[in-house]
Amino acid sequence: MLKLYNSLTRKIEEFTPVHPDSLNVGMYTCGPTVYDFAHIGNFRTYTTSDLLLRTLQYNGYEVDYVMNITDVGHLTGDNLGDADFGEDRMEKSAKKEGKSAWEIAAFYTDAFLKDYKALNLIPPTHLVKATDHIKEQIELVKTLEEKGFTYQTTDGIYFDTTKLQDYGRLSNLDEIKEGARMEVNQEKHNPRDFALWKFSYPNGTSRPARQMEWDSPWGVGFPGWHIECSAMAMKYLGPSFDIHVGGVDLRETHHPNEIAQSEAATGKQFVKYWVHGAFILVQGERMSKSKGNNYKLYDLEKQGFDAIALRYLYMQAHYRQEMNFSFPALEAAQTSLNKLREFVIRAEDVGEVPKIGCAEFERRFLDAINDDLNFPQAMAITWELIHSKYPNSAKLRSLLKFDKVLGLDLENAQIIHDREEAAEIPQEIKEMVNERKRLRNEQDFKAADQLREKIKRLGYELDDSEKGTRIKRIKR
Repeated sequence: MLKLYNSLTRKIEEFTPVHPDSLNVGMYTCGPTVYDFAHIGNFRTYTTSDLLLRTLQYNGYEVDYVMNITDVGHLTGDNLGDADFGEDRMEKSAKKEGKSAWEIAAFYTDAFLKDYKALNLIPPTHLVKATDHIKEQIELVKTLEEKGFTYQTTDGIYFDTTKLQDYGRLSNLDEIKEGARMEVNQEKHNPRDFALWKFSYPNGTSRPARQMEWDSPWGVGFPGWHIECSAMAMKYLGPSFDIHVGGVDLRETHHPNEIAQSEAATGKQFVKYWVHGAFILVQGERMSKSKGNNYKLYDLEKQGFDAIALRYLYMQAHYRQEMNFSFPALEAAQTSLNKLREFVIRAEDVGEVPKIGCAEFERRFLDAINDDLNFPQAMAITWELIHSKYPNSAKLRSLLKFDKVLGLDLENAQIIHDREEAAEIPQEIKEMVNERKRLRNEQDFKAADQLREKIKRLGYELDDSEKGTRIKRIKR
């Protein structure tokens, strides 16, 4: 039985779907704001979502998985605790890079998806953009207005949090003192009220017109940050669904605001289980641009690390615990990943087809992942399996079964190994191999064998098979 820590109830609970007689699960993850490259802290959250998705599938559930792309409405004031003021991150990045906001969104969305794939994250069933769902967001604001949950100021339409009796139950807002958040808009009835729709500033004023703006019943403007997730989640998953995932930083304002506007509109519980991943530290410090330690995936790849090694590293810490990133730790993860790949290649070379795996380890692995996604324990069990006395063929069967959840792409270990090894082969050797192939095609086997020996003296072995010729560096 899968058990998850529910941030809403603040306890570990047995997972039962909203529709208990169904194996269908609805899951939503707050995706990136695409004004810059996602960093390794962001991808820890998306990897947690992926591990949860795979765990649900491993338990036999069919998951309708939705992730949003925020390409409008996320303001810079969010850094100071109030997402209703400041400059739109997309517009700010557009000015900085000399592009349109639309071009910024397209470029960084593509970059995100490239990194997403490199980490072997399963694509969402629905990857949805805020700018593609303006109509749904406006309709949701209209519903809230009709039900008396909104008021208007000179800069937008706001949600009145005092109208909702249990507002903020997900967060620790009861512990936040009045005024702790930076209060800019004196027209807000309550510091915790939040924008549903913001008005644009027309030409000729001290603030320039926006690139991203739409007509609405309240005038030209753009949606608030929070409204997009509610509108899109409910469009694809219905008014009530099973699981919502996000970083722990979203637990205090963004997610409580999602709950407030959604439940005020429908009168139903929005989400049953809330799952939040902890922060990542870099050598014991919080990540920030000013410290230069908010590493992106390309920073790691430039230093020769495999993206999957970062995925392996994420699984060394429980998702609800802060983890510390360091390059020595990443190097150790890369080494361990390489050893797993080497085991798979050796076991596959034996060519045995096992009838069964290692039931003892498969049971323990399932217990670990079902214990609130205890992947550090699951990885320990994986290595116990590798070092056990079971036949390699049986261990391989279980390991590849585990990897349906771990997502280390071990079934392609040989392909990855060959690709990496080929990338290190000098061009001179590759040309000699092509020449040998030509000689063999012409049935000049004597010359081909002489060339093979020359290649061997230069430190490389050739392995001919029906699939072609593999070049392997000879280990000295």
